[in-house]
Amino acid sequence: MSVVETGIRKGSGVRGLFTRDWLSHNAVPLLFFCLCAAGVAVSRISIIFVLQEVVTRLARNSLLVLSLIIPVAAGLGLNFGIVLGAMAGQTGLFMVTHYRMPHMLGLLTATAISLPLAIALGLLAAYILNRARGREMIAGMILGYFMNGVYQLVYLFLCGTLIPIRNTDLILPQGFGLRVTVELKYMKYALDNLLMLILGPIPVPVVTLAVGAMGALGIRALFRTKLGQDFRAVGQSEQKARISGIDVDRTRTIAVVMSTVLAAVGQIVFMQNVGTVNVYSSHEQVGMFAIAALLVGGATVVKATVGQAVLGIILFHLLFIVAPHAGQRLMGHPQVGEYFRVFVAYAVIGVVLFLHALERARRR
Repeated sequence: MSVVETGIRKGSGVRGLFTRDWLSHNAVPLLFFCLCAAGVAVSRISIIFVLQEVVTRLARNSLLVLSLIIPVAAGLGLNFGIVLGAMAGQTGLFMVTHYRMPHMLGLLTATAISLPLAIALGLLAAYILNRARGREMIAGMILGYFMNGVYQLVYLFLCGTLIPIRNTDLILPQGFGLRVTVELKYMKYALDNLLMLILGPIPVPVVTLAVGAMGALGIRALFRTKLGQDFRAVGQSEQKARISGIDVDRTRTIAVVMSTVLAAVGQIVFMQNVGTVNVYSSHEQVGMFAIAALLVGGATVVKATVGQAVLGIILFHLLFIVAPHAGQRLMGHPQVGEYFRVFVAYAVIGVVLFLHALERARRR
């Protein structure tokens, strides 16, 4: 065999290996791209409608998904505990609605109210997760369930009794407990309407998108700082990080607090776009759907980037848009699409966690 033939075979082998590796690392995004393409083809819905919905969902979901990146880098895995940040954000919205603060004043006040609460809840979550090493994801999930019980107790029984509520738009007719649905009529679209750019038939909420872009750029800039490098070092090896003089517990605590604060702001941005809050359920699926979107973009339990977060939001919510219409076309009932997309949200998390467990076992 000649030297040239040997080189060609080696080059082909490298290309083949590269292709296999690329396909294995991007299998989930490729699968969802195919599902979305098939859904668009089957549903036959307008491309203009699809683009409009994708832009809206990208604007309102970006901060929630981005809030997951820092804990992943710091070795905490997927932070199911961002539901605590969502609770803090909704608390700020309820208080502002109670005092009827309008538009941006209400939005900024809700953010200011939610930040201290989000920091406190983040410190609580970090304290627990630092004592549940190796089991952070399940600990974060259980913590979310526990705090949801506290949340339900406060807003179902304490509001109107120990906590005075005089606004009849919030309180139930019995005199205590918040209504099931609270309309944010004083601050609905407050951020979106600051600058709405109309590109043909598609309205683009420029300021809301800019807030998400600032969050993305801020996270990328963070990883170029000493703190960001500490996050990566702790995520790669806690033992080596300690030898390097890094306070591992403190670094992990900062990561959880930053994630919780971002989630609180993200929930406020999300809710001002939706316009109504389901008091007892809006926060429950925040972590699940944000994590599913991040994983759909190609992220893993140990690695996540801003680009993967953005791609995941687009693909995951594109499937959410077309699934009910595809279900209507195929089965004659849109609820089939609803069941399918909820199934997909749980399935993608389960598959990625299973693959992560296999990879850890292989490395051992």
